[in-house]
Amino acid sequence: MATPPTPLRGLILSGGGARAAYQVGVLSAVADMLPAGVTNPFPIICGTSAGAINAAGLAAGAHDYRLAVRGLEQVWANMTAEQVYRTDILAFVRSLVRWAFTTAAGGRVMTRSALLDNTPLKRLLRLVINFQRIDESIRNGHLRALSITASSYSTGESVAFFEAAEELEEWTRARRLGRRSRINVSHLLASAAIPLLFPAEKVDGSFYGDGAVRQLAPVSPALHLGANRLLVIGVSGNVSADHQRELSGYPSLAQVLGHVLNSVFVDTLEADVERLERINHTVGALSRKERAQNNVQLRHIEVLKIYPSQPIDEIAAEHTRELPRTLRFFLHGSGATRSPGASAVSYLLFEPGFTRRLMALGYQDAKAREEEIRAFMLE
Repeated sequence: MATPPTPLRGLILSGGGARAAYQVGVLSAVADMLPAGVTNPFPIICGTSAGAINAAGLAAGAHDYRLAVRGLEQVWANMTAEQVYRTDILAFVRSLVRWAFTTAAGGRVMTRSALLDNTPLKRLLRLVINFQRIDESIRNGHLRALSITASSYSTGESVAFFEAAEELEEWTRARRLGRRSRINVSHLLASAAIPLLFPAEKVDGSFYGDGAVRQLAPVSPALHLGANRLLVIGVSGNVSADHQRELSGYPSLAQVLGHVLNSVFVDTLEADVERLERINHTVGALSRKERAQNNVQLRHIEVLKIYPSQPIDEIAAEHTRELPRTLRFFLHGSGATRSPGASAVSYLLFEPGFTRRLMALGYQDAKAREEEIRAFMLE
């Protein structure tokens, strides 16, 4: 009888702007289930967009998982919008002028054309993440690989930049690549650069945007890096049809934007996880002999998925007044500050009231699944 493969856990942290605070709550609950001082229990960590920030934070602190999570808690619990993007009126006016100037020039003038200036985020990331420790974590055996996904504006490919053990190789698939790199702040800024909202970031000579864009297979990097057991933490906006609202009138601009953002940050991940579960079902239905006879190369990948048990859109609607006054003024006309359009604003609500609420929800959801999580964490 063949010996089953050694479990190699992978952690997948999706994008979603301020919604990524939910992930920290889940990770905190996992930390409370493990002994104090334990090293990182996820040899492979993959992050996209805001999830990339959490992934890098965990990787840099892989020598002490609980301490790394506590660091993320401190950042998210005290984060404000002005630490992520400029919120003063001058910054907004400059952005609008740049847009108008670029349009008037027929797009021939190169400018950082984005609605928001994320210079504060760059400062914050350099302050809270010691990127040199990622390599130390790998050399000390506390981490096998960290992957950060970004979308190339020049080629249209989804690129998973990874820093990993020497034996792991790069890969090339249709519209998606795995490229070895030394992860730094530019990778995180690129991965979290929501199109139109945040400026593109240059990495290795090319410009990249949000990793969730054109990411056809969000779980793929973890599998290429060797994971055979996945913990997926998503940031869904609505969890069931019971939370859907009937649209009484023409959708506002904010509702349309929220619809687009959800399709980028939520739908692709959930669809990819469902596809993986169907593959598992297929593999499970075939005997070892049948797989050999038909040359089936598929393998069973254990998946534990944790998504919000409450609709984040509705939670965001309760906290829209926490937005900086300037941003609230500009968003008011789009319908983003009213309940039906709160889905869009939830991605920008980097304010303590909202982020702490999501962290508490993530902790609660993980504790409700404690038995499953403990089984997942067993060797």
